[in-house]
Order: sequence, then C-alpha cells, then structure tokens
Amino acid sequence: MGKVKKSKAQKSGLRKEYFRDGKLSSVGAYRNGVRTGAWKFYLRSGGFRAIGRFSNGQLDGLWKWYRENGKPLQVGRFKSGKQVGLWKRYRATGRLYDVGKYVGGKKSGVWKIYDPSGKLTRSKNY
Repeated sequence: MGKVKKSKAQKSGLRKEYFRDGKLSSVGAYRNGVRTGAWKFYLRSGGFRAIGRFSNGQLDGLWKWYRENGKPLQVGRFKSGKQVGLWKRYRATGRLYDVGKYVGGKKSGVWKIYDPSGKLTRSKNY
C-alpha cells in the first residue's frame, strides 16, 4: 500500500502519505501510531488503488480495490484483519472472475468461477 517512513514519534490525526516521487499515495487517520477509520490509497496515476477502513490498525469492514484502468479488482469485507463474508474478484475488463465466501480468513463453501464472457465455467467447494 505504499512505503511509509517510520518516525520515532507516534502518529495521530489525519495524514497524507506520498510516494517517493511526491505523488499522493494515501490519506487517512492514525491514532496512537496505528491506522484507524476510513483510508484511501492511490495509484501513481492518481486513480484509486483501494478504499476501506481500519480498526486498531487492522483492515475492517468493506474494502474495494481497483485496477490501473479504473475497473474493480476485488471487493470484500474484513473483520479484525481477516477476510469474511462474500468476496468478488474481477477481470481487467470489469467482468466477474469469481465469487465466494470467506470464514475467518479462509475460503468456505462453493466458489463460482466465470469465463471472460461472464459464463459460469465451474464451481469449487472449500
């Protein structure tokens, strides 16, 4: 999610972080040195890379990742840093690649995989 220089003082409050070339890499808040609340991560091109929330420094709630072309890459939820619930991954074209559920950070149940035209090609049980 971009390199962050660590300082000896604990970060607190709203922060903007930058790539080495000076372009914005992320915006969000710190509390006692850990990420908290809503965060936005950017690509060097300026588009979104990821949008989501942190709780106690861990990914929490709904997260969305994007490709360089602006199309979605994947969408899913976290609870205490672990993947949970329904997740969807997408092809570079924006069409669905696969969909399934996570339980405690592990794939669970039936995952459906789609071909580039959007047709269901197979299912895999976890």
